[in-house]
Amino acid sequence: MSDTPDFDRYPELKKQWDRRQFIKSAAVGTAIMAAGGSLLRLAADDLTRAARAEKRPDGKPRLPPGQRVLEFLRPMGGEEGPGDVKSFRLKVYGAVAKPFEVDYAGLLKLPTVTKEADVHCVTGWSMLRGMWKGVQIKALAELAGIKSEARHVIVEAHAGFTANVPLKEAFADNALVAYRVNGKPFAIEHGAPVRGLIPDLYFWKSSKWITGLRFVKDDRPGYWEVRGYHNHADPWKEERYG
Repeated sequence: MSDTPDFDRYPELKKQWDRRQFIKSAAVGTAIMAAGGSLLRLAADDLTRAARAEKRPDGKPRLPPGQRVLEFLRPMGGEEGPGDVKSFRLKVYGAVAKPFEVDYAGLLKLPTVTKEADVHCVTGWSMLRGMWKGVQIKALAELAGIKSEARHVIVEAHAGFTANVPLKEAFADNALVAYRVNGKPFAIEHGAPVRGLIPDLYFWKSSKWITGLRFVKDDRPGYWEVRGYHNHADPWKEERYG
């Protein structure tokens, strides 16, 4: 037997009944969302435990201390750049013999690579096994005729953001000027159309909305470094703050 009132005979109950049903539906939806959130947390915990048991080829733990695995990049803010390929320009200059500037179409014509890389945010999350596509920073340096005096690259980005990176990390095989991750273009919040990738340092060194690579002899702390973050930013040493 249905517990629904006879609205033909008692129309004054309709509004009250609808409100009751709405509250019940909302409660069920909240419970489902809570359960979904719990499942996501459990999945992240499983991934984190698995990663802690792994080693990198260089012998370091796959997951640096204090990190937790997420399946996707988390947006971390910043003043967004234009985000379109038409206005994109990358300037490669500084301690080089042949400085140059390249647009998006020109970047895609350069030798590209696809590299697997993990990234680690200073806030405590990591995304593992991303497939990143782009041009190696060391290839761009060679194209510009980098001078022997160069020791660092300043990764420049929209709104005056900079991040300083020693050439040791900048010239790693998976250090890129990247325009794809996992086969897809970057969303605007992740640096579209092109971002830096320096996977062996905390993720703030991988500048979003990149505009330039400036090679320098003397180290020049960047935007976050002068605001108290560590100048080097090695995740395995937990170099979070200076």
